[in-house]
Amino acid sequence: MRSKSPSHFFQPQFTRPQNEGPAPTGPYFFYGSLQDQSLLADLLDLKQASHLRPAYIEGYKCKLWGHYPALLSGDPEDTVTGAVYEVRKTEDAEKLAAYEGPSYTTISCSIRYVDDKSPRQAEGYAFLFVGNVRDLDEGSFDLKLWLERRALGRKS
Repeated sequence: MRSKSPSHFFQPQFTRPQNEGPAPTGPYFFYGSLQDQSLLADLLDLKQASHLRPAYIEGYKCKLWGHYPALLSGDPEDTVTGAVYEVRKTEDAEKLAAYEGPSYTTISCSIRYVDDKSPRQAEGYAFLFVGNVRDLDEGSFDLKLWLERRALGRKS
């Protein structure tokens, strides 16, 4: 199953409720491919590399959906590390939600930064997996491997 693309798997009948309104802006916690600054810049049409801050969230865990991480509710002591990008435009938040697809939904979360900058924590957003959990495998996302594969793909 690992060789299948995420689109091969079950796609839930989840859509953003009509009355939910536009995607929220603010700090977004990324724990997978969106930590790739060049991917994020391409996705959001940024002129320069995005500014990401290292951070973690508590009470969540990750499994793998193909090669991609899937954020799930976890035990209070569970933590997921990643990076945060400040989304300032609703249009950008919508692009991020579209990139993640219908198997993920935007949730509120408490973010704790691990650098020496202020603020040290913030309320923000992350993408929670809402697909079929039977499609998930144990494992973790390897950002370094992702970046190497993307670099090779750009050379071909």
